[in-house]
Amino acid sequence: MVINEKSPALFGQIEEMVEWLGSFGKSKSNGVTRQLYSNEWRCAQQALEKRMKKIGLDVYFDDVGNLFGRLTGSQEDSTTILTGSHIDTVIDGGKYDGAYGVIAGMIAMQYLFEYYGVPKKNIEVVSLCEEEGSRFPMTYWGSGNITGVRTMEDVRNLVDLQDTSFIKAMHESGFGQGEYRQPKRDDIDCFVELHIEQGEVLEREEKSIGIVSHIVGQRRYEITVIGESNHAGTTPMAWRKDALYVASGLIQLLIQKARETNSDLVATVGQINLEPNIANVIPGKATFTIDIRHSEDDVIDRFSMGIFKEFQSITDSHNTELRIKNWMNEKPVKMCEKLIEISESILNKDQTPYKKMASGAGHDSQVFGSFCPTSLLFVPSHKGISHSPHEFTSTEDLEKGIRLLIKVLYELAY
Repeated sequence: MVINEKSPALFGQIEEMVEWLGSFGKSKSNGVTRQLYSNEWRCAQQALEKRMKKIGLDVYFDDVGNLFGRLTGSQEDSTTILTGSHIDTVIDGGKYDGAYGVIAGMIAMQYLFEYYGVPKKNIEVVSLCEEEGSRFPMTYWGSGNITGVRTMEDVRNLVDLQDTSFIKAMHESGFGQGEYRQPKRDDIDCFVELHIEQGEVLEREEKSIGIVSHIVGQRRYEITVIGESNHAGTTPMAWRKDALYVASGLIQLLIQKARETNSDLVATVGQINLEPNIANVIPGKATFTIDIRHSEDDVIDRFSMGIFKEFQSITDSHNTELRIKNWMNEKPVKMCEKLIEISESILNKDQTPYKKMASGAGHDSQVFGSFCPTSLLFVPSHKGISHSPHEFTSTEDLEKGIRLLIKVLYELAY
């Protein structure tokens, strides 16, 4: 398959569409705030609906607000090749995260229909309603409903920071009341997600495309060290049960061990709280979070068990109490080998430099990856900056991603 480099369906639209979609929820700092079921979100989905119709797609919503644009295949009872990503953002986020995958899917389908006509299998681009969890404490609401791992019961009691209930926000946006088709699907053959890397590996290694082999597993813990609050001036150093002092030692050990254990394992302490948190009182309680990620679950297991054994020894030696709470345990998700081989074959033929890599961030692909054959493809992120108004990917790199997506969809559907 040779792509017509002069096609207006491929070139000339990308920058315009990124800026256009980024205008819905644009912030003063040139970032984007487009949270689930907000007015900005609703306007963006409605604008995408119109644009999908304009390029000749059959367009529909499901009952949670996922938006689909469809090229119906010629084969009767055909399964569906699904591509796309999410349009919700974090507060003051970037204009490429998620949105690029939706835009790329639309451009790819427009190109394929223009030059190759009706596919054999159905192709759909999806603008997933939510992935980030930035408004409500719920992630992957869009892909989770399609795959059946999320239901209305999961959000029945959720509220945002303004105390607006999830259900109320959904109803005010016109969804969740049975007016649209139910989101659960059983016709999806595979899912292909094109996304910015949100890291700097590809840019540093001068690769144009990242082919994801695994999405890493994540463990999150809340660690609490309980000591004894006491007077900062009258308690001798040798008699103290300083929870912060002990916790700081645990944190140092964690980071040191993570660096020594495995080059692909990462461990992060992102939050710490003290009680009573007063300048002239010895901390009696220190609580901090740990985020551990790797593409192999047994590596996370061994690291966690080993580090917590050492934690216990240290806290015991300081006459303090240790409490460990595991509040997230997401397994690594392997991407489809067949789809990986298709992308590798295309890139090798085109002599495009690429890297096979793990994704350290979560994506909708990890939800689809346990449901159907799934491929996650990356384009570089400048300086690895993401979830920020400074998020940026060059037009050249965006175009290379879309070229690959066009050829992958052609292989799968024509």
